[in-house]
Amino acid sequence: MVEVSPPVRSLEDCVSYFVSGETTQADWVIGTEHEKIAVYEESYARVPYEGDRGIAALLKRISTQHGWDPIYEGENIIGLLQDGASITLEPGGQFELSGAPLATIRETCREFNSHVDMVKEISRDFGIIWLSLGVDPLHSVVDVPVMPKHRYQIMRDYLPTRGALGLEMMHLSATVQANFDFSDEADMVRKMRTAMGCTPVVSALFANSPFSYGTENGFITKRLRIWEDTDPDRCGLLPFVFESDFGYERYADWALDVPLFFLIRDGQYISANGCTFRTFMAEGLQGHEARLSDWDMHLTTLFPEVRLKKIIEVRGADAVPRELTCALPALWKGLLYDAQACEAAWSLVSAYSLEERTAAHESVSRRGLAAQIAGQNVRTLAEQLVELSSAGLARIAVRCDLPKDERNFLDPLVQILEGGLSPGEAVLERWRTDWQGSVDRLIEYAQY
Repeated sequence: MVEVSPPVRSLEDCVSYFVSGETTQADWVIGTEHEKIAVYEESYARVPYEGDRGIAALLKRISTQHGWDPIYEGENIIGLLQDGASITLEPGGQFELSGAPLATIRETCREFNSHVDMVKEISRDFGIIWLSLGVDPLHSVVDVPVMPKHRYQIMRDYLPTRGALGLEMMHLSATVQANFDFSDEADMVRKMRTAMGCTPVVSALFANSPFSYGTENGFITKRLRIWEDTDPDRCGLLPFVFESDFGYERYADWALDVPLFFLIRDGQYISANGCTFRTFMAEGLQGHEARLSDWDMHLTTLFPEVRLKKIIEVRGADAVPRELTCALPALWKGLLYDAQACEAAWSLVSAYSLEERTAAHESVSRRGLAAQIAGQNVRTLAEQLVELSSAGLARIAVRCDLPKDERNFLDPLVQILEGGLSPGEAVLERWRTDWQGSVDRLIEYAQY
């Protein structure tokens, strides 16, 4: 008998979901998620789902050769599972590895590199290469094959009614994010507030999407700009996170008033047609009552810069080359898993107004590390955050009795700061000089 998820009938039920995610400090782990864009090596065309060299065939090959369990929607393979990790299929055929919850950066970095090695090896037979950029540098939305996942069709219909760039977000963007535990409500507030305050600085460090349609697009991180015009109901900064009464209830109250995308019943997707979760909870939807599984799913379709579920997801970075990918969870671990570093990081960014924070996102999207927040240089703030994280990682190693601390994973960020250029700024400089605007050189550089 299939177990039915319990009903959700009140704000208190929604808040209890977050409480159930509380984790004692001794059990804190890190999850890393990263997306990558697939193109054919010979033509640079995006890879379709169908065909002998398509995404479905690639997923089946990984399942067969490496023992991943397939996930199907109807007759279509749409993902893979293995040992607490998953490979999921994004709307434009991007692959996302949602890593297993792991105790150390070394483990999550080993997982990431093993995954990339595996995917590259199998993709070679398909003539597929994978790009480590935050936005597809060549194609428009109409050039991208559609993946056969029902949830994405509902999103394709809905998001253009809310913003101009929702389809670009779905089909052209790629990110790396890190996920963290919290011990109680006060700890969640500290981490959410610090992460939300610091996210434009971190976005500048990982800014890496300056190309679109085969040329410069006027941004250092176009991905950040895309999210700003995707859906104002569910994206961006959350002002209430910076207010004194922020807690589980404030986040739940906000989420309840964001329209649902869909319900899932008996494996079928049911469009919610703009119904908010609050209305669904009170009145039902097409004869269905709200369940805890619906609330869980709804929370995954909210896209603020920092997202709360049973974990805290920090979402502000572009996809970047290998050596930088592992630096993202390391940076946030040092800032969020050490109380002293977390408090100091918040102190750096606590005085800004909402208008200044919003303006910082616009500045970072266009200027990267050369941006400013309320007259302060983002590069200087980034240097301070990396120093705080390094000290935090050193203290964590002592607290957790690690044989070696994990500060070395921050070395790529130290090198970036010494050069003064975010990844997107550095690749633009090459594009304009050594590469002389060569798309071939750009794709060669961007391959994992």
